[in-house]
Amino acid sequence: MGVGSAKKRMRVGSSKEGAMVNLRSESPEETQRLGEGMGRLALQGDLFLLVGGLGAGKTCLTQGIAWGLGIAGYATSPSFVVINQYRGRLPLYHIDLYRLDSIEEVIELGLDDYLYGSGVCVVEWAEKAVEVLPTEHLLVEISFLSDTSRNLVLNPSGERYVEMLSQLKQRPKIVKKRMSQT
Repeated sequence: MGVGSAKKRMRVGSSKEGAMVNLRSESPEETQRLGEGMGRLALQGDLFLLVGGLGAGKTCLTQGIAWGLGIAGYATSPSFVVINQYRGRLPLYHIDLYRLDSIEEVIELGLDDYLYGSGVCVVEWAEKAVEVLPTEHLLVEISFLSDTSRNLVLNPSGERYVEMLSQLKQRPKIVKKRMSQT
């Protein structure tokens, strides 16, 4: 059975709820702080889809998510192993689709146990699996502004993620002036 074969599929860039948020991060530490806030708010079954070029900060954001889940150390990019698992308050499944060339390769991974399991999933290069990922998720698109600055667009799909963004906006240490809505 393919990834989420009986589940709804994602549409990158669509937010029916209209709750999309633009943020600017001025440093890797600010990006990690945002991720940490996301990790603190994460619940079993949450799915974060990360899109951005090489070096944009996807793994940096994932490191923060891991810290927010109580995972010590640094999350590393699983580019060569495809999936890294970490133990914290909830398991974190860090999935990297960079090295996959076709949707068939994604399906062959058998990601359903991770995507619909007891942990939190972070999927880097999520745009490579648009057809097979769940529609309810938080899509984070990261783009370069300068060597250290990034633009992050957080696009919730599903009421759970609209609520998460609402909670993030209420935490001034996470979404502060320099990392504010644009």
